Amino acid sequence: MRWSLLLPALAITALASGCAGQARETLTVVSWGGSYAQAIDKGYLQRFEAETGIEVRLEDYNGGLAQVRAQVETGNVHWDVIDLETQDVVSGCDEGILEPIDLDALPPGADGTPAADDFAPGALFECGVGTTFYSTVYAYSPERFPGEKPSTLADFFDMERFPGRRGMRRVPHANLEFALIADGVPVDEVYATLDTPAGVDRAFRKLDTVKDQVVWWEAGAQPPQMLADGEVVMSTAYNGRIFNAQALENQSFVIVWDGQILDVGPVAIVAGTPDLEAARALVRFATTAESMAAVGHYIAYSPARRSGQPLIGRHAEVGIDMNPHMPLFPANTGRLLENDWEWWSDHGDEMNERFSAWLAR
Repeated sequence: MRWSLLLPALAITALASGCAGQARETLTVVSWGGSYAQAIDKGYLQRFEAETGIEVRLEDYNGGLAQVRAQVETGNVHWDVIDLETQDVVSGCDEGILEPIDLDALPPGADGTPAADDFAPGALFECGVGTTFYSTVYAYSPERFPGEKPSTLADFFDMERFPGRRGMRRVPHANLEFALIADGVPVDEVYATLDTPAGVDRAFRKLDTVKDQVVWWEAGAQPPQMLADGEVVMSTAYNGRIFNAQALENQSFVIVWDGQILDVGPVAIVAGTPDLEAARALVRFATTAESMAAVGHYIAYSPARRSGQPLIGRHAEVGIDMNPHMPLFPANTGRLLENDWEWWSDHGDEMNERFSAWLAR
């Protein structure tokens, strides 16, 4: 395994006193909406408000840097702390639209381990700090397949054996990787394959085989709803969103972990926020092992700190053991692909342009 519930009272007092004089009445946190936003609200935002006296307003978005860039460039920054995808935290840092993070100021682990040693490899960035591990997977409604059930990533693309509409996120990220894995590329060769024009062509050819049966989604809350409504028979999705539909809504969805794309979710600070010290206090609070594990009591995302992993237990509301539902649970990691954020940071613009042109054809 790669990689617990309150900060000590003195540490919280220090956070509050360090930023109280500069904080506005409201600190705006921007995240992914739906069940994930609810999980971070219950996991640590409500505690942060109670223990620091800083009010938090939670807003939703669907990712990307366009709104952050516009705020910074116009000098009208009204977002403070934001959840980002890894490639965006790197690109945003390079552009100067995210604040550098003082990694030495991050609190130690739940067991006292220094932060630098407690975080999993790849979870710390110049302008962001990873909080959770999550995966892009696909899920299906078993009622739609009374006989043989999908079990591999190749089955997602097999329209003959498993007919019906598919849901996919309206971006190239994850879709290109899924296409290559389904086409027989070993997971450890996916990004090397995408590094070649022929490999990119191969991925798009595979996507061609399902394109006319795809319903495109943009927000993480959409795939479970699309499955529940019968709009699609299977859909790519974030594993935690499917878990919550299973656990809280009694949906019978089945997750296929084969070829899951593992990523870390970093939290960052928008450059130019007038509440910089309050934002830094929130980042320190959110990135404790205790806060990470508290999020994992509401949604099936693993802590990005090693000392947070033992603190994962049962769902706070329905009592389900959360460990088997985590992306890094051994039974789920047979063909796991780690997102290569460096590749996407280098090639994201090019792939977005090609994907948009492909959609328009």
